[in-house]
Amino acid sequence: MKDVIIAIDQGTTGSTTLLLDQNVEVVSTANVEFPNHYPKPGWVEHDVSEIWRSIASATTKAFASAGDINIRAIGITNQRETCLFWDKETGEPIHRALVWQDRRTAARCAELKSQGLEDLVRQKTGLVLDPYFSGTKAEWLLNTVEGARERAERGDILFGTIDTWLTWKLCGAHVTDPSNASRTLLYNIHTNEWDDELLAMLNIPKNCLPTVVDNAGLVGHTRDVGFLPDGIPVSGFAGDQQSALFGQACFGKGEAKSTYGTGAFVLMNTGEDAMVSTNGLLTTIAWRLNGKTVYALEGSAFVAGAAVQWLRDQLGIISTAAEVEELAKTVEDNGGVSVVPAFTGLGAPHWNPDARASISGLTRGSTKGHIARATLEGVAMQVYDILEAMSQDAQTPLQVLKLDGGMARNNLMMQFQADVLGVDCLRSAVLETTALGAAFLAGLGIGFWESQQAIVDAWRVNGHFVPSQSDAEVATHVTNWQTALGKI
Repeated sequence: MKDVIIAIDQGTTGSTTLLLDQNVEVVSTANVEFPNHYPKPGWVEHDVSEIWRSIASATTKAFASAGDINIRAIGITNQRETCLFWDKETGEPIHRALVWQDRRTAARCAELKSQGLEDLVRQKTGLVLDPYFSGTKAEWLLNTVEGARERAERGDILFGTIDTWLTWKLCGAHVTDPSNASRTLLYNIHTNEWDDELLAMLNIPKNCLPTVVDNAGLVGHTRDVGFLPDGIPVSGFAGDQQSALFGQACFGKGEAKSTYGTGAFVLMNTGEDAMVSTNGLLTTIAWRLNGKTVYALEGSAFVAGAAVQWLRDQLGIISTAAEVEELAKTVEDNGGVSVVPAFTGLGAPHWNPDARASISGLTRGSTKGHIARATLEGVAMQVYDILEAMSQDAQTPLQVLKLDGGMARNNLMMQFQADVLGVDCLRSAVLETTALGAAFLAGLGIGFWESQQAIVDAWRVNGHFVPSQSDAEVATHVTNWQTALGKI
């Protein structure tokens, strides 16, 4: 019988259950998708009963292919800013969950900015006033759902991000962790507590908020779940991007990872220093273990893998996403073509929501191979911009970048990433590092791994990309990219 940790990775379009053994080998994994709901333009909602069914199905499928196992603990990682309220007694949500992509509170954020409150928010939370984060979503729910505010003030309904709701469903604990709390606009990342001034700003009653606990540690045991036995420890939690940073064993100050999914998410460990960015990045809590808080700088590019989907679904120059690498290899370079994949605006460090994607430098000799290669390079250049900003904020040059996410399988793009950054890039043997981080945290919470050093020792590389281009070649890439940016 094999001892395993269960990691539940609850994402925006699907839920994954991953079983990991002590040697950091994936015993089995399964993913089940669920629908998003779009009641109005810019509104995005989840029916959490559909999320729960997807988790049950993914877990059942993972167990079916796992063989004889002994479940030691459960870890949870989640889409961070999605939130909901539910009835304390019945467990029924008062409304669908509002998803991190939801923009319905944009006017409210603009109103708060006009009142001069953004500096206060940034100082306390490390964030900007944007509908992306949970606080204005919570306010909207309390103001819109009939009777919700009164019920919240009485403590009859509970608030939480998806990690909180899952933990409550699994073991009845109403808790969250600092990585998720730090994304709500309600949590002071310096004092590590819900902030009364921020709560007053959005009129959120404190008694409906979860207790904030360390990222690793026992909070309860499963009970009456149905698809899981009773008595399994629930002992590890982190928001998805911080979980990926932990899953990449980026435990030292200055260590960084880039996750290439639908978008690209870059985090750098800044140790015990909550560094304030002067270059358009977010300051966030990475994790808190044994009462010690570790911080990170974060930058996001909105489009990464989605650019390859565009090549497949809109341009039709590939039939599967995996074909893009071979198509890009049909040419020696981009042939002077530049692609800026700003389909939904530019994220960090530019923060230009009105920017739109562009293809420039086309000639009669340009081929679909040039466009494919330039698209991959455009994604990598977005990550380059973020890491340049991080290095400036952290006042230390990047030493190595760890790579994960589905797009990290693309060797051509990962080599280009190493070339333009001028540092070694290491691809994790387990690309599902969000789930890996949750498993590591849960294992630490029960002593399955005795220390973070044991995790470092167990972490493995699947690809090592060494810079191979000259300084002059890299300078040309950077100049061409900046020229392309200047045209949008």
